[in-house]
Amino acid sequence: GLLLLNWSGLKRMSTLEEICSGLLVEPLPENRGRNPGLPHAPTRTPHLTAAEERLALRNALRYFPPCHHATLAPEFAQELRQHGHIYMYRFCPPIAYPIHQYPCRTPQAAAIMLMIMNNLDPAVAQFPQELVTYGGNGQVFSNWAQFRLVMHYLSVMTEEQTLVLYSGHPMGLFPSLPSSPRAIITNGMVRPTPQKASLGSSLWFGFKASGLGLASGLGLWSGFRVDEAPIRKRHEQGWLMEMSSSLDHCIQRIREARAAKLPLSLGYHGNIVDLWERLVLEYQRSGELLVDLGSDQTSLHNPFSGGYYPVQLSFRQANQLMASSPGQFRTAVEESLKRHVAAIDTLAEAGMFFWDYGNAFLLEAQREGSGGATEFRYPSYVQHIMGDIFSLGFGPFRWVCTSCDPKDLEVTDQIAATVLEEIAVGVSEGVRQQYHDNIRWIREAGKHKMAPVVISRDHHDVSGTDSPFRETSNVYDGSAFCADMAVQNFVGDAFRGATWVSLHNGGGVGWGEVMNGGFGLVLDGSEEAAKRASLMLNWDVSNGVARRCWSGNSNAYETMERSMEAETQLRVTMPYAVEDQRVLDQALDQALD
Repeated sequence: GLLLLNWSGLKRMSTLEEICSGLLVEPLPENRGRNPGLPHAPTRTPHLTAAEERLALRNALRYFPPCHHATLAPEFAQELRQHGHIYMYRFCPPIAYPIHQYPCRTPQAAAIMLMIMNNLDPAVAQFPQELVTYGGNGQVFSNWAQFRLVMHYLSVMTEEQTLVLYSGHPMGLFPSLPSSPRAIITNGMVRPTPQKASLGSSLWFGFKASGLGLASGLGLWSGFRVDEAPIRKRHEQGWLMEMSSSLDHCIQRIREARAAKLPLSLGYHGNIVDLWERLVLEYQRSGELLVDLGSDQTSLHNPFSGGYYPVQLSFRQANQLMASSPGQFRTAVEESLKRHVAAIDTLAEAGMFFWDYGNAFLLEAQREGSGGATEFRYPSYVQHIMGDIFSLGFGPFRWVCTSCDPKDLEVTDQIAATVLEEIAVGVSEGVRQQYHDNIRWIREAGKHKMAPVVISRDHHDVSGTDSPFRETSNVYDGSAFCADMAVQNFVGDAFRGATWVSLHNGGGVGWGEVMNGGFGLVLDGSEEAAKRASLMLNWDVSNGVARRCWSGNSNAYETMERSMEAETQLRVTMPYAVEDQRVLDQALDQALD
């Protein structure tokens, strides 16, 4: 077959070798601008703020080395202002070639290249220079840098790699099987957002040295923290050393434990708002700040259906009002939320450190009139702590011994501990428990003639979940609301050997606020199970690390560099940082509307 792009007025034809060489910038190609002989997409009106324009420009420049930023930034800024989008016209190639000249290592990749080019041919594409093939805005890629990178990846990929594209951006080549798809594409993946609100009550607090940490929910993620049964359950399980329904007794035990510097976990049977307000009262009376750390783990993702029990009502009254008069119950929730936030604000101003768990506490408070419209006063703990840990590749994997024999659990625990100890030797301080590609424990499980083991992980993880209010709250390139990562994780786990996969909306953070991809993998000690585990678990971690790396996280960048050294089939698109921030401001100041 032959694909011809006969663009009038263009004297030079790019060769396939040049196109497939990647994003060549030495030297930069000539900026020919828009071809007046072709139809062009209408101007977009994204209504960006000044900060969003700056972010869009920074995101575009991460494809290029900093030495070219001063040249490219004014062009991209002008495209953004004039056309409402950064197309990178400078990198738009004129092309003519026969199909058999594709430089590739697999015919499947050549077929993908041909289909991309057919969609961009002026005889087919609606607005070829804007990469729009049909529908007015149906782009093949977002910009021409993505096109060139994709063509390069396709030209070098083998039948043991899969190209991953997040809404046009080539995340990179990831190890897979010959029977796997050669490319996985997600477009326009965002989490849906219906309105909702909820909260819960009760708490636990614990001490380290002389400090006090206070949180609500007891880790049960239901609305029955004002009910005694869940608190008693946690006490019986050993999570709580003591439990009490008296505020006076709680304050007394707090002071005693702080004075003696003794550890104590104390569960309060009551409404968390009452306790927060009592702590405020004690501070106002004596100037003594009794709580050092504060958080919340109540069920705010479950609006008005038992996830929140307002402080004005008893447990029984709240259940009755919830059923008989939902409108009045909602009003009570809104009033209680405002009191809740006001008490936390007072203690935070006095020196307490508060963080959001990501269970929609601050989101719902903002919806009911407490807090800013776009940013929260307090960080989520993913922003403050866990996000950087995710970026190192750590996530909560867990396993179940199907024999139900405690001896099997002892064996797997010992295998896991041994593996972690071996991996920890010689790695940097930040990654001393790096274990993402080690599967030796699977083979040892076979030697012990154990029953099969099922391994899985929590949705609160490196790669499996997209949620701007928790798991991806520390992704700052504007893509925190996108769900490509979770969907890619779901699909990628499936064809790399997972026993089952799942895709959820709403897990943990609330319906419409999160997309979760999960898996289960049966390990039976066989060599085939070991291969599947190695391939799938590597993808399950590296997918998220690559996304976090592209967003600019330095921990993820370091982890991806190390991962690519260890796995030659892994090739990830690495971002360039804007070293001189003045380039952005100068380019935007010079750009004409």
